[in-house]
Amino acid sequence: MKRDEKLRLGSIVVIGYIIAAFVWWAWLLFRKNHELFEAKYKVHFYEMLAGGLVGSEPEFLRSEVYLDLFSNYRRQMQMIAGEGVVFVLSLILGIWFINNGYRKEVASSRQRRNFLLSITHELKSPIAGIQLAIETLLKRELPRDKSERLLGNALAETSRLKRLVNDLLFSAKLESAYQPHKEPIDMAALFDNIVEGMRAKYPKAEFLFSVSGELPVFLGDQAGLSSVAHNLLENAVKYSPEPARVEMRLEARSQFIRLEVADNGHGIPEKERQKIFAKFYRLGNEDTRKTKGTGLGLYIVEQIVKVHRGTIAVLDNEPAGTVFRIDLPVPKS
Repeated sequence: MKRDEKLRLGSIVVIGYIIAAFVWWAWLLFRKNHELFEAKYKVHFYEMLAGGLVGSEPEFLRSEVYLDLFSNYRRQMQMIAGEGVVFVLSLILGIWFINNGYRKEVASSRQRRNFLLSITHELKSPIAGIQLAIETLLKRELPRDKSERLLGNALAETSRLKRLVNDLLFSAKLESAYQPHKEPIDMAALFDNIVEGMRAKYPKAEFLFSVSGELPVFLGDQAGLSSVAHNLLENAVKYSPEPARVEMRLEARSQFIRLEVADNGHGIPEKERQKIFAKFYRLGNEDTRKTKGTGLGLYIVEQIVKVHRGTIAVLDNEPAGTVFRIDLPVPKS
């Protein structure tokens, strides 16, 4: 039996015992209170009957003594019932908090495991590529074109490692000490250069870039916004069947700039759309997932958008795929 199943079974046993114990003590308390009422009832009745204060039991039932006795009895029963309700509600609330905390801990543990698996793969793959290139160049005399190809591959893997380290550092900064360096940015020129870089990196993919309206100069963090564009474009290629078709659109609105990145992939299920921005979260199972990544990209995207007081939404693309829509407010001059 797995550890999670043992913990769940143990929790059910403990909760079942608490409920059974509460029912038993509640019933016992009601019974004892009723027995005490009957005892007092008989004592007062026979005392008043012996003293000639009442002549029969119906007359005793109309007396002030009985009415006070019954009022106290009813008040005690209500108090017991009220405390029982409070206990049950507290128990239910406690179970909910415990279960919610347990589920969050399990999800967090799963995310940490997924992150360790993905980061291990992400680090081993480029390191192995670089090592292979260096060992080949050291052991063999190769023609210039093959040597240049190996060096180019090693350099590409080095860049991949650099991006990975930058993402890790960036995600750490976002949690504590990230301070955006805002400067005037030509958004059209910035994203056009990024798209050109993507075309060179992914020659088989088709990248489209369009600008609508007259874009104002935007005051923002250029490094952060570049990271947003890179992560969205990289994801669009990774999660789209070949040949990937990715479209980036910039549009000037009255009070904000809209950025959209659309792909022709398989789309994102509705129930997953809020989860994908969580740190280390990735769609699917890490053991069977084929796409590369650490689960940091969309987390970084959302945090940077928030720093710029923007919003991000995930929409369906037509006829297939996903659209990430970002609205960045333009400061009033």
